[in-house]
Amino acid sequence: MRVLALIAMLAFSMRGAETRGVPIPLWPAGLPALAGAPVKFSPGPEQDMTTSKDNLIAGKAVIRTGNVTEPSVTFYPAPLQSNSGATVVVFPGGAYHILAVDLEGTEVCSWLNSIGVNAAFVKYRVPEPPGVPRYAAPLQDAQRAVGMVRSHASEWHIDPKRIGVLGFSAGGHLAALLSNDYQTRSYSFFDDADKASCRPDFTILIYPAYLTGDDRTTLAPELKVSAQTPPTFLVQTEDDPVHVENSLVYYRALKNAKIPAEMHLFSTGGHGYGLRPSPEAVTGWPALAEAWLRNRGVL
Repeated sequence: MRVLALIAMLAFSMRGAETRGVPIPLWPAGLPALAGAPVKFSPGPEQDMTTSKDNLIAGKAVIRTGNVTEPSVTFYPAPLQSNSGATVVVFPGGAYHILAVDLEGTEVCSWLNSIGVNAAFVKYRVPEPPGVPRYAAPLQDAQRAVGMVRSHASEWHIDPKRIGVLGFSAGGHLAALLSNDYQTRSYSFFDDADKASCRPDFTILIYPAYLTGDDRTTLAPELKVSAQTPPTFLVQTEDDPVHVENSLVYYRALKNAKIPAEMHLFSTGGHGYGLRPSPEAVTGWPALAEAWLRNRGVL
């Protein structure tokens, strides 16, 4: 039995080595159609849009990747010795214009791995083509990514019933949108990965944006919170220039739908801090999120 266990562990380690950090194209046969979008949309070559005028976070620059037209998902398995089997699909923010791929992507995957959680980083399409909602193409990518991750559950040794999503800022809106818009794919059936459910089992929203209407008192119309919306964890600060009402209004909708939710509000801390440390108390949110995951039975 010990020999068989060692063989299984070795096989798992080899699979992890093969897939870790390797982007998997979401649409290898071509992008799905977007109703209302031009047939050809070429925003320019993908590149880091960071400039010397952009703010440093914790003394470090942020990689701001723009013109993403070849979306992908990259799997980062947790270490074998501590792997819980749970997985979080990560959506970085960037106002649906760029993606903060390190601050709200790869750095987050490293943290998740450190607590025994597998991570899948999604590089979704930005910016939006003219004539469509800014979230239309990203929602296609998000639905496809979660379905792909779940379809690889056996191969990647993950629990298909413990796959959640985590989003920052615009990525928080995308994670919330997916948490309420998963019943029907927003694209035509592509392959067997689309047979797997794209519903998250839990949702983590960090300084989410675009969750309210223009008046900041009502829920954004595309967010159809229901009794099937996953349990949700929220973090935001009162001085967030994107507005704390995003969390307040969404939490109220969750409460009205009787969805288990936990919200942490802090007085100061602003927006766009990721996991990088600062004197602000809000940068302790990862420990709160880990505790929530344990309380929910995810870990």
